[in-house]
Amino acid sequence: MGLPGFEYAAAVFTDPTVISLIVVGTFVGVVVGALPGLSSSMAVALLLPFSLYLDPIPSIAFLSALYCAGTFGGSITAILINAPGAPPAAATAFDGYPMAQKGQAGRALGTATIASVTGGTISVLVLLFAAPLLARVAYSFGPAEYFALAVLGLSMLATISGDARLKNLIGGCLGLLIATVGIDLTTGVERFTFGVAELFDGIHFIPVLIGLFAVTELLTQAQHLGRKRNIVMLSAMKLPTLADIRGVMGTILRSSGIGTFIGILPAEGSTMAAMIGYNEAKRWSRTPEEFGHGAIEGVAGPEAANNAATGGAMVPTLALGIPGSATAAVILGGLQVQGLRPGPYLFQEQPALLYGIFFAMLLANLLFLVIGLIGAKVFSRLSLVPPALLWPSVLVLCFVGAYGLEQSMVDVWVMVTAGLLGLGLKRYGFSAAPIVMGLVLGGLVETSLAQSMIIFDQQWAGFLGRPIALVFFVLALGSILGSPALKLLRAVGARGAAQSKKRP
Repeated sequence: MGLPGFEYAAAVFTDPTVISLIVVGTFVGVVVGALPGLSSSMAVALLLPFSLYLDPIPSIAFLSALYCAGTFGGSITAILINAPGAPPAAATAFDGYPMAQKGQAGRALGTATIASVTGGTISVLVLLFAAPLLARVAYSFGPAEYFALAVLGLSMLATISGDARLKNLIGGCLGLLIATVGIDLTTGVERFTFGVAELFDGIHFIPVLIGLFAVTELLTQAQHLGRKRNIVMLSAMKLPTLADIRGVMGTILRSSGIGTFIGILPAEGSTMAAMIGYNEAKRWSRTPEEFGHGAIEGVAGPEAANNAATGGAMVPTLALGIPGSATAAVILGGLQVQGLRPGPYLFQEQPALLYGIFFAMLLANLLFLVIGLIGAKVFSRLSLVPPALLWPSVLVLCFVGAYGLEQSMVDVWVMVTAGLLGLGLKRYGFSAAPIVMGLVLGGLVETSLAQSMIIFDQQWAGFLGRPIALVFFVLALGSILGSPALKLLRAVGARGAAQSKKRP
């Protein structure tokens, strides 16, 4: 790539037009990402036609800024009103919203901002120097590897939320069941569609997400309207301290690595990265019992992972012409319309363009650091709005978000049903996290398994010849057995210590 690429990258930081477009893209991305049901992919798709009148670098810089900022923006409403603005922010709501309820909205938003910027910056820096190598790793993944990766994700169901392992497993199975709705791509058989044409493509993720989080919380709050409300004072606007940042930096760095790797895998994207980042944050935490009740690590982990995945997703998009996420697919279309040819030749023919894209994403991350930290105190004031005004507004946004996805009333009914289901499950101690995890991984499990069995001629032994898949299977086994084994070792250690004290 050489010196010309760096010269063009430097031009990105000195061109007023590019800077202005990145600033506008970052601001619009944060706002759109914060609205429940509206995602960065939707924002990029809507604004793509306007970017076609620009040169390649300004156009892709604008779309990349939208992508990065939109992923972060979803954490704002996830933390403040338990309504994730975008699917990747679902995991952030698990601990972000309890922190806001405790009067720590600013602390949660500030942590999310710093984790997001750190994750996004690390992924861009990694990609800047290692994109060709990482692209070759992702290119070696086939259906068997994707199935093994999905199994690894499912193995985390028992530990992703709370200590009720059986309830978590039941919730994950429910998510998998929801994911089976629609036409089976392998056999062409309709499943659970009941003749409704809108369900042929399956149940969309966003209406279920809005229902399980926002509508369920709205119904819960409606039950408490007559009770005295705990007033959240201005302490809600306080940002995280240096001690907070030092305490979660290990989580941020670990989740950034996870998110970058997951993002590189074609078609995975930020949502799965956030879920795995959250689970690993809990696994490595010294206080895992606090997760789900307002653990600051539970905000830092998924936010670092999902923003790191945005940079990772650009690797297969640029190096292979295979979109790393839904938003990257839209950006891929923008590149092709600009007359560019994404793939291995892009690294040889357009090194300056690649440097320009990566540095534009880096600048976008630095910009929403400023927007996030300054805006955290402003956004956190939302927690002071009286419920009688706040929640009706949230309900309107829920309906708009669910309907706006496909302009279908079926999605609205899916959202309402998911909200009622979530309320019932919450009453009996079930968490929404395993359901979301099962729903996210359900399609990948089914499709990759069917493709693998076709390739292996229906012989399960075929997986034994795939070393990467075997590594994921071993990790999944360790995930399942690790927690019980650790508890057993602790119990044995405690028993031995008790017996040694009894000895004279």
